[in-house]
Amino acid sequence: MGFSCVNMSKYVYRYNFPVGFIYIAEERGAITDVAPRPLFNAVEKETPLISKAAGMLYEYFDGIRVSFEDLPLRADGTVFQRKVWDALVGIPYGETRSYKEQAKAVGNANACRAVGAANGKNPIMIIIPCHRVIGSDGSLTGYAGGLDIKKALLEFERSNRKQRFTGGGLTPLST
Repeated sequence: MGFSCVNMSKYVYRYNFPVGFIYIAEERGAITDVAPRPLFNAVEKETPLISKAAGMLYEYFDGIRVSFEDLPLRADGTVFQRKVWDALVGIPYGETRSYKEQAKAVGNANACRAVGAANGKNPIMIIIPCHRVIGSDGSLTGYAGGLDIKKALLEFERSNRKQRFTGGGLTPLST
């Protein structure tokens, strides 16, 4: 009897977005991965939850959606990594934070490198917005999807945020 390395309860499906192909995976009712590279530990199948997540990402790229609160997520990682990823969700759409600011947000101002390493392990790109973390000097540093995608996401969010500003207030945003 042979052994299989494929997790039969994890599903993945590939979509084409403005930043290229993105693979979305779910397991047991929660999104576990949004990644620019294929996932080999899952069965290729578009589930209703994966389709919902893709629809939300299309809304994001259409400039309609700025948050993903109503999407069930499960990012597997260490306690520290999950704390860092939870803090990422608190960075407002169209804004950035430095690694030092993120280290302070998780309670350890000296943990800049550890925050950077945790960001690099974020399995749910865009939805858990690690692209919003930059160097203290404003430089773009590290992104699993590549610096070109990080730059494109930041420019898109800034541009979209500015377009929504009209006559002293923000226009209503769908979430």
